[in-house]
Amino acid sequence: MRTRLSDHVKERLGTFGLMAPSIAQCAVGAALAWIIAVELLGHPRPFFAPISVLICVGVGLGQRLRRVVELVVGVSLGVGVGDLLVSWIGSGGWQLALVVALAMAVAVLLNSGALFVAQAGSSAVLVATLLPGEGAGGLDRMADALTGGVIGMAAVALLPASPFTIAAKHLSGVLDALSTVLERAAEAIEKRDVDLAAEALEEARNTQAAVEEFEAALETSKEIALISPLHWHRRARLARYETAAVPVDLALRNARVLSRRTLASLGEASPPPAALAEAMREVSESALLLQLELGAGREPILARQALLAVAARERPDGLGFSAHVIIAQLRSVVVDLLQATGMDHEEATAALTPLDEPSS
Repeated sequence: MRTRLSDHVKERLGTFGLMAPSIAQCAVGAALAWIIAVELLGHPRPFFAPISVLICVGVGLGQRLRRVVELVVGVSLGVGVGDLLVSWIGSGGWQLALVVALAMAVAVLLNSGALFVAQAGSSAVLVATLLPGEGAGGLDRMADALTGGVIGMAAVALLPASPFTIAAKHLSGVLDALSTVLERAAEAIEKRDVDLAAEALEEARNTQAAVEEFEAALETSKEIALISPLHWHRRARLARYETAAVPVDLALRNARVLSRRTLASLGEASPPPAALAEAMREVSESALLLQLELGAGREPILARQALLAVAARERPDGLGFSAHVIIAQLRSVVVDLLQATGMDHEEATAALTPLDEPSS
């Protein structure tokens, strides 16, 4: 129990360390946007200025450049529709329903992005309820939103999170998941344990979320490296993660098929031999080696060599149908990971022992 609590605390602290720059960006940016809107633009209550900073920067991962555009246009649309209708029909329950419906309908017709539509609707709500009597015009609110968007982008550029750290942390989760699936499948084969095989399959089925988080993290990292002069020098290191993104996703997809077939194979008359489990474990270790080398900012030469050694191994004799399928999927995982190290598909495929070559 204490170990589990300690692991949870370490995980939370690690997450806080990763998100701390975004929290600082939000806090400093919101204050600056408010001050600029009040002191320079002369707006007494520039509500949309700090709000736009928070939405632009956020504390999560996403496409910030697109957020800024959707935010400003969405707020402007909601404010425009809201101001126009409220000036005609006043405010109240049915007026609110009409204002929100029209603002969101127009937003959907222009752009079905969730943030864009949500901002149009929420801005219309604020105009129709909280803000109609304050005397601030739609143009002032649009200016506040634009100010917040600009400040938010400046905060990302001048107080940036490390794009390399973001990408490394999330790819580490993906490769850890891949390694775990292969390790459990290998152990299931060695012990002829159906429960372990079922655990491997369940683990494999739950990996898509890690892949999607890595893809979002990579997009955020690329944006930070593009926007922030402080991290322009990290683009080459980040390029290795871009190279690995699609192949690692494919490797996990193949690992799901492999784990499903591993479970099926344990019910056959001729289950997979231990040599196959050994090959799985070698690929699992290669995935962790790839994680370490990329995390250290190095060309993944050692991982590539380890994978090439697995690719050159010959097939065991006396395999059943499921074992043949497992080998096919394991070969696919090896090709995927070789591509993640920087090899092209043809070169990675050529490294495999031909299927028609007699085994020893």
